[in-house]
Amino acid sequence: MDEPAFPWPAGGNTRVPYRVYTDTEVHELEKARIFAGPTWGFLCAASEIPHAGDYKTTFLGEVPIVVVRRKDGGINALVNRCSHRGSLVALQNQGNTGTALTCVYHSWAFDLDGNLTGVPFRRGIEGKGGMPAGFDLKQHGMKRLRAAAFCGLVFGTMSEAAPPLEEHIGGLIGGRMQRVLGDRKLKVLGTTSQVLHNNWKLYVENTKDTYHASLLHSFFSTFKILRLTAEGGIHVSEDGGNHASHSRNKQDKDQGEYVGLRSAIDGFGLKDASIFAARDEFGDGITVQILSVFPNFVLQQVHNSIALRQVLPKGVDQTELLWTFLGFEDDDEEMQRLRLKQANLVGPAGYISMEDGCVGGWVQRAIVGSEQDDSVVEMGGASHASTDNRISEASVRGFWNRYRPLMGFE
Repeated sequence: MDEPAFPWPAGGNTRVPYRVYTDTEVHELEKARIFAGPTWGFLCAASEIPHAGDYKTTFLGEVPIVVVRRKDGGINALVNRCSHRGSLVALQNQGNTGTALTCVYHSWAFDLDGNLTGVPFRRGIEGKGGMPAGFDLKQHGMKRLRAAAFCGLVFGTMSEAAPPLEEHIGGLIGGRMQRVLGDRKLKVLGTTSQVLHNNWKLYVENTKDTYHASLLHSFFSTFKILRLTAEGGIHVSEDGGNHASHSRNKQDKDQGEYVGLRSAIDGFGLKDASIFAARDEFGDGITVQILSVFPNFVLQQVHNSIALRQVLPKGVDQTELLWTFLGFEDDDEEMQRLRLKQANLVGPAGYISMEDGCVGGWVQRAIVGSEQDDSVVEMGGASHASTDNRISEASVRGFWNRYRPLMGFE
């Protein structure tokens, strides 16, 4: 498939055809132009593979990837596929492979750069069988990606046309990443995953939708924790693909409690509000920052809960969402306990975010039979420019502004 099979609506980024969430040809084109195209995908935290031979398996789009620490301390990202018969090479989520990656099927061995170093029975037995005399090990290594790290996070790309990683992230959003992660050594506190019964783009849109939270999330609305009247804004990269939204909620300086923890319902309140006993660890009063890097990476700071979200397509109408909860090696014990407690706010069953696991599926089910129609994305106007408020779909429009040229939807 060279070009999309249907035109984009006349409304530009303010209209999104429902077919992009259901069309299998579009999904196949995304594999080539988005995930194997000139973009960078998040792979893992560098701290997850601290020692030579350590590896982590993940995905770039739907392609299986293994990220491995070299002897010299560098990091390689390889397509996790044996060049012999196509089997996975690394089978576990994480581990240490020593000095070689070895396929369990026929024991083909690869060094940590992905070079093929050994083929059992290559010369046969007693002059019989074996590989042809001209078989060249150098021509049959594992496919290697370009890999780079930013703020302790490893990204990879299959495209030589992709700009350098820092350019892909950009100074505006890169600064917002550095605000949270800085140069501190990351510590993984836990991971979880969930399956979403919807197209991957519906979840990405959800993370960029900056005003649904006070409407959809009952925990927010019940206890009036997040209000759109609070100070905040949206930062959107020039091409629209990356964004960061933030808000500052008022705090009672005497009580150290967030205003609004009492419900509007008489006699109903939080018995234990300690989950919001947050530290202003970044010194700017920002209580929530949600950040995305095109196409499918999210970094969150919700009070002191820091998490990475990796949005992985699993076919046209299913998505796997991986959560990695972070702290820092220099956290004291109290801060680590606070991060772990506040992790209950998010994730598959989080007090705040559990509705996000459902709403994409509701959309996916509702648009069946209506693929010729379009969604309306006009809140806050038609541009994808940064704003000083969150009552806008600017960052959603930004996603489509970045997506459309890559896919040929002009």
